[in-house]
Amino acid sequence: MSSFVIEGGQKLHGEITPQGAKNEALQVICATLLTDQKVTIKNIPDILDVNNLILLLRDMGVKVSKEGQGIYSFQADALNFDYLESEDFSIRCSKLRGSVMLIGPMLARFGMARISKPGGDKIGRRRLDTHFMGFQKLGAKFSFNDKDDQFNISADKLKGSYMLLDEASVTGTANIIMAAVIADGKTTIYNAACEPYIQQLCRMLNSMGAKISGIGSNLLVIEGVKKLHGCNHTILPDMIEVGSFIGMAAMTNSQITIKNVSLENLGIIPESFRRLGINLKLNGDDIIVPEMAHYEIESFLGGAIMTIADAPWPGLSPDLLSVMLVVATQAKGSVLIHQKMFESRLFFVDNLIDMGAQIILCDPHRAVVIGHDRKVNLRGKTMSSPDIRAGIALLIAALSAKGKSRINNIDQIDRGYQNIEQRLNMLGANISRVR
Repeated sequence: MSSFVIEGGQKLHGEITPQGAKNEALQVICATLLTDQKVTIKNIPDILDVNNLILLLRDMGVKVSKEGQGIYSFQADALNFDYLESEDFSIRCSKLRGSVMLIGPMLARFGMARISKPGGDKIGRRRLDTHFMGFQKLGAKFSFNDKDDQFNISADKLKGSYMLLDEASVTGTANIIMAAVIADGKTTIYNAACEPYIQQLCRMLNSMGAKISGIGSNLLVIEGVKKLHGCNHTILPDMIEVGSFIGMAAMTNSQITIKNVSLENLGIIPESFRRLGINLKLNGDDIIVPEMAHYEIESFLGGAIMTIADAPWPGLSPDLLSVMLVVATQAKGSVLIHQKMFESRLFFVDNLIDMGAQIILCDPHRAVVIGHDRKVNLRGKTMSSPDIRAGIALLIAALSAKGKSRINNIDQIDRGYQNIEQRLNMLGANISRVR
């Protein structure tokens, strides 16, 4: 088990480039199972969740080759089906949330999939109903074994269907898309998630020979094809890391430049930080976060308190609410943070309150933050990272705090952020990793 020790109060300066998008990487790596030909993917982030998925595919029999920094090729031409029945496969799937997206490709290409109930962040219930309702619409049957938490899914041949998803689940949409691309006939998915990561998955599949239309909307039409071929694909920059760096600069009163952010795929993120008073500047495809001694939270028309809430794309990603909550602790003014999706994601605010933040946790989904306007510094503290996004939020708080902080259980942060302490130390932070 590793920890970060952070000496707070250091100003950051310089340039930083975001890693490849974690959520997209998990989807497109699973999609390589849909063909027996070579698929090359660039800009893969070097993080625990992605590395564990790559190792899992390798043990499943996929030929994996690292061809450069962040560049891997995959060829799934001879899977080891005996391994898919092993206890080791079940255990590893249970520890990796992204493993659930193996089901769609396996079901489509081989007519069967077996997987453990997936793990991941401890942020509340993350149901899989949308995935399995979609598979059933395509003609699959599934069963769940309570004793070993195993899902068994099978289908003689998937057939296209119309479906209205009960929620715009990102992983659910990705899974159903991958199952439908080589099903017989036409599949129509209404209320589909349309995040840039889903758009990227669809574009990659189309480059492999799939026929997907409506990309970027919540109505996808997929004409099934008999077979897919190989392709080359490049992953987008990680929008959550971009938002995290904006938050770090604001909290530490620093000026940094975030390079090559793919601005067109950030959606409402820059504007959401502007509502907290962060005066972002754009330079081509770069974001400059200026040094700001003070930043003031906007109010709604009529003076009502600002509410920042997550929503399906093009709304604000729930993965950024933890960061925005921390940023608000040193702003001027008050804001209501409303985390609608996960009922346990705001519980980390107890750590911030102990550090001196003024936060009222109304219920598992809502917290009111009363900003200090930098008149009171947060205090260093020993704490533990409960999940990826809370972990980075606590790291941001520690960077701005007076004194020394220690964050335990940083494997959670490593699951989503690549070499984060090295990259931030190059900007002037003082972070050491201890074991």
